[in-house]
Amino acid sequence: MTVLDRFRLDGRVAIVTGASSGLGVAFARGFAEAGADVVLAARRADKLEDTAELVRAAGRTALCVATDVADPAACQAMADAAMAEFGRIDVLVNNAGIGTAVPATKETPEEFRRVVDINLSGSYWAAQACGRVMEPGSAIVNIASVLGLTTAGLPQAAYSASKSGVIGLTRDLAQQWGGRKGVRVNAIAPGFFASEMTDTYQPGYLEEMRKRIVLGRMGDPEELAATAVWLASDAAGYVLGQTIPVDGGVTIT
Repeated sequence: MTVLDRFRLDGRVAIVTGASSGLGVAFARGFAEAGADVVLAARRADKLEDTAELVRAAGRTALCVATDVADPAACQAMADAAMAEFGRIDVLVNNAGIGTAVPATKETPEEFRRVVDINLSGSYWAAQACGRVMEPGSAIVNIASVLGLTTAGLPQAAYSASKSGVIGLTRDLAQQWGGRKGVRVNAIAPGFFASEMTDTYQPGYLEEMRKRIVLGRMGDPEELAATAVWLASDAAGYVLGQTIPVDGGVTIT
């Protein structure tokens, strides 16, 4: 096996949550290009077919499953559907998430809980459902955020708390499952990438934040997908419980 062979995911099955748009689409296509069949999960099931076409264009099989990760039963149904179709789950990319920017004195309990339910609890329920059937050598890649490590000038208590929680969840699942089950759990902390979330930012915000990006540009979703493929592959076989910032240098400024 060559070094490059270790990055391949041929014959494996990956689940990508939040696969209907944005970074989820990039993850799905990246995993398909690396050789994996892909289970596409999202609440907006009607939008999954476009992502499925990208997976099929890469020569792999796509399965679309309507999933609200905030619902433990829905996460279990997602895992059951993957097992029924493919007989295995090798990779879970916990990408589903939402963001808000509400001042802490004005944020309602419902607003705060919704972010935590999807971003943090949803990551847990999906990992739990998949972890029950994953075999040794499998991998979970949680999508955290640089806002779980630093701040970025917006009132994002719910989002930052949820992503900090994902980082803690990653460490704990890694120590629970790494040795006993042979399932590696790691996280990525993306910086600024074009997505539905960045589309809601006020004019001028991203230009101001660019001053903190050492590389001076926003990230390319394919760069993020490549990191996820690495973490899921044998190339990262000795990487466990880590959160990898992919941020152009935001967290060092």
